[in-house]
Amino acid sequence: MLIYKTHTAEETILLGQKIGEKLKKGDVIAMQGTLAAGKTTITKGIALSLGINDTITSPTFCLISEYYGKMPLYHMDVYRLEGREDFINLGTDDMIYGDGVSIIEWSEKIMDELPSKTIILSITPEEDGSRIIKIDNWNNDKIDFETIK
Repeated sequence: MLIYKTHTAEETILLGQKIGEKLKKGDVIAMQGTLAAGKTTITKGIALSLGINDTITSPTFCLISEYYGKMPLYHMDVYRLEGREDFINLGTDDMIYGDGVSIIEWSEKIMDELPSKTIILSITPEEDGSRIIKIDNWNNDKIDFETIK
């Protein structure tokens, strides 16, 4: 497990960029964290690294946002779904097993539907405004960003 601490939204975006530089087609990131933890903020950095210049917003109400750069980015939010059947009925298999990167916010609800190689990214906001970001099931090279223990 890799553990990082960011102190500002800009640092969180920068860490997202560093993560995004290591991603490849078919990678799936299961985002976990409370409301306003920074899930969409780190996704903004991942999108930048993929050459996406669109404004990245939370897909809470549209459920899935698609962006195109060096490869597609499928940004999903399953918060409003009842569970795995709703997720399956969205037709997400084409995205998860496709030629892009999938990021799924509130993934705790549908973990059983995700590939075993899914990268788990957990964000915990601290009282001082910083964020602790844990990355598990990461099979890529180490990220060039200050780690903490």
